[in-house]
Amino acid sequence: MSHLQEPPFAPASGTATRQRRPASDVAFTGTVKAIQARKGSRPAYARMEAGGSWASTITAELKAEIEAQTSVFLATANAAGQPYIQHRGGPAGFLRVLDEHTIAFVDFAGNRQYISQGNLEENPKAHLFLIDYAHRRRIKVWGTARVVEGDAALLQRLMPEDYRARPEQVMLFTVTAWDVNCPQHIPQRFEAADVEAALRTRDERIAALEAEIGRLRDAALPA
Repeated sequence: MSHLQEPPFAPASGTATRQRRPASDVAFTGTVKAIQARKGSRPAYARMEAGGSWASTITAELKAEIEAQTSVFLATANAAGQPYIQHRGGPAGFLRVLDEHTIAFVDFAGNRQYISQGNLEENPKAHLFLIDYAHRRRIKVWGTARVVEGDAALLQRLMPEDYRARPEQVMLFTVTAWDVNCPQHIPQRFEAADVEAALRTRDERIAALEAEIGRLRDAALPA
């Protein structure tokens, strides 16, 4: 997927004269920019910001990428700033894009620690990290998240069909900004199901070729 860019955040109401902030400011704080300046990367990122910076809405291309994933990492932090990263997985499509700003998924019953939910009740800021090892691509998504409990209709709408898991609640993630990293240093790995399918196709092709060789050999024998 190409690195698509969107216009920077529009100014808040009543601040039309204030300079618009690039979406990357969600991560590029003043301290980060100072380090970039000290280490020589600030000019390149300043040009990026002038060109529109990161995207702030979900594009059709990003939607396709998100809904193809079978794994995601959710990062939260409590009121004291203590971070926590939790893995969530399911069949392709368990991550759903509801609109250009909202990602949703069913929170399946697990070990019942509820650390992420507790963190979000204290601090709604969250981060989604998606990594596609086969294509060596990673997507970083900043935003806020909340847990929806007791909404049976939403739970049913988002629950993957025929998936053996017990749905407990729904996680709604509102996107503030997103960016795609370069593939550098990402090891290439493949899903077991994809490898099995490729091997099955290979074996079927080998069997067909062996059958054809046998037919040609029999045809070449003298009557």
